[in-house]
Amino acid sequence: MAQETIKGRVIAMLATDGFEQVELTDTRKQLERAGARVEVIAPSKTLKQGEIRGWKFKEWGDPVKVDRTLEEAHPEDYDALVLPGGVINPDKLRLVEKAVHFVKAFADSGKPVAAICHGPQILVDAGLLRGRKLTSWPSLKLDLGNAGGRWEDAEVVIDGQLITSRKPEDIPAFSKAVIEAVAHKGN
Repeated sequence: MAQETIKGRVIAMLATDGFEQVELTDTRKQLERAGARVEVIAPSKTLKQGEIRGWKFKEWGDPVKVDRTLEEAHPEDYDALVLPGGVINPDKLRLVEKAVHFVKAFADSGKPVAAICHGPQILVDAGLLRGRKLTSWPSLKLDLGNAGGRWEDAEVVIDGQLITSRKPEDIPAFSKAVIEAVAHKGN
């Protein structure tokens, strides 16, 4: 059962201020229920008292404790990477060179890379979309296509190690796909 399949695995969630609240918190809860340890990672320059702040649909949401700064994190210490969306979060992360390199290192390692909603924007800067199938919030369709991706309107799209979803309502399918990918990668 999925509850045991990723026990002992460690998953990185890369975010900064403006992440969509439920895309981080609900996904994290589902991954933790399946047995994983999830670490929230953020660039140190964005931290305020060791926290980042979410966006809750139309207003600022709750602060979330950061477990490790981006400067302290190493892709080899994790079994997968999850990129929550929110309009503000990925746009800010794209401007942080270390964040782009962190995402690219995961892709180069063959480990699962999962992005939801606007999260795939950082995949553009990491050069990961050419010839890949993916989904996102619908407004990104043209941008992701211009970066070489083949956009699909689906709850979850899996192309090799790349897992993408469209929106908060897709979180259950998104989390399930991440759990299955992490379980399969470890076998």
